[in-house]
Amino acid sequence: MDLPFDGAITRYFNEGAPKEVRRAIEKADSDDILNKSYPYTEEIKSKDYDAHMGALQIELSKMQADLRANGKRLIVVFEGRDAAGKGGTIDAVRANLNPRAATVVALPKPSEREAGQWYFQRYVDWFPAKGELALFDRSWYNRAMIEHVFGFCKPAERKKFFRQLPEFEKMIVDEGITFIKLWLEVGQAEQLKRFLDREKDPLKQWKLSQIDVDGLSKWDDYCQAIDETMKTTHFKHAPWTVILSDDKKRARIAAIQTVLLTMDYAGKDLSAIGKVDGKICGGPDIRPK
Repeated sequence: MDLPFDGAITRYFNEGAPKEVRRAIEKADSDDILNKSYPYTEEIKSKDYDAHMGALQIELSKMQADLRANGKRLIVVFEGRDAAGKGGTIDAVRANLNPRAATVVALPKPSEREAGQWYFQRYVDWFPAKGELALFDRSWYNRAMIEHVFGFCKPAERKKFFRQLPEFEKMIVDEGITFIKLWLEVGQAEQLKRFLDREKDPLKQWKLSQIDVDGLSKWDDYCQAIDETMKTTHFKHAPWTVILSDDKKRARIAAIQTVLLTMDYAGKDLSAIGKVDGKICGGPDIRPK
């Protein structure tokens, strides 16, 4: 079987990955957590996950019904490292929602015209109307991290972004839109393992991009950009919720709980939602140092 990008990910594993990362992947069983700083050593049991997720899906349906009945609006921004589980978490949120009023926004590279617009403009076009919710699979935070790490924007453009961002996000909240920012964090060994799995799986190879390949050697650059962004953009009116996602299933539960606990809606069942696991979910300080 031909591997995407001529097997660049396997080649990085064999030749470029830090020794401790390579050892962690080689020694691990399928259910092991590779990140030593993660508070659990194994993934959540499937039966426990399925039971909790079933209850959360009912709550999400209640939330959407209330949102539509009362003309509320919701934006959830999903950010995180490559392969941190953003897509799977969004799928879990949207699984049983009415897609006509629940939009997933995953924008491609800007067109020539979009590149000449105000930076935030093309994102605003996808904001929800009354009764709708928008789930952003990456967002305007591209400028703070990906574009910066790869040199796709100038330092002055990034500074301008950070200068305009507080007021931009304050306008979202002042408009009456419920606004949630989620950051999914994954360890280096787990990230590489997920890339290797995608590389070998014909059904998942589409998830890989040249940015993923080129970013493998930029782990430390990403760390610096993420640290700067978290420090600069954790606003009182628009705070970050950080979720450690080395266990995808625990991360999905925590993300949905965060959304449900933030929203007010008729018939809300706090016992069904459950308490968010503070070991893996909190503010920016929960990120590994």
